Amino acid sequence: MRHIISMLLQNEAGALARVAGMFAARGYNIDSLTVAATHDPKVSRLTMVTFGDDGVIAQIINQSRKLIDVLEIADLTSRDHLESELLVVKVASSASNAAAIARFTELNFGIVLEETESTRTLQFTGRGSHISAVLAELGGMAPILELARSGTAALERGQSVLAPAELTAPA
Repeated sequence: MRHIISMLLQNEAGALARVAGMFAARGYNIDSLTVAATHDPKVSRLTMVTFGDDGVIAQIINQSRKLIDVLEIADLTSRDHLESELLVVKVASSASNAAAIARFTELNFGIVLEETESTRTLQFTGRGSHISAVLAELGGMAPILELARSGTAALERGQSVLAPAELTAPA
């Protein structure tokens, strides 16, 4: 089963390497991974997508909690959450497909980042399943020359916040 795991890490050199090393050492596969500093420059948010049964995911979370750099961790999969992914894709374009590419981009709430005589570079955002569908359909109308996908970014809906324990403890 697909799981979205979100964790807060100390924003220090080597923190990501220790998390990735723990995954590699135990044979866990990471399907996608995004990491960036939060509004607190000392803290980074790591969001990963991995596959496994509940027992494997519980083991991943427990092992991750033992790492000194991990401040907080949660499996967002069963929680009400929002997720999004970014796709930047360059396609071959010509007079024969330019209008179809433009219509497709507009219908899928995409943005044209660059137009040249022979290419279009486009941006799309949405759930991973939407991004995969966009790629499949776009590939049917124009050759895909290259692409970059960000991986999943996710937050829990509503008032819930993933924060280090010392920041959420009652005063």
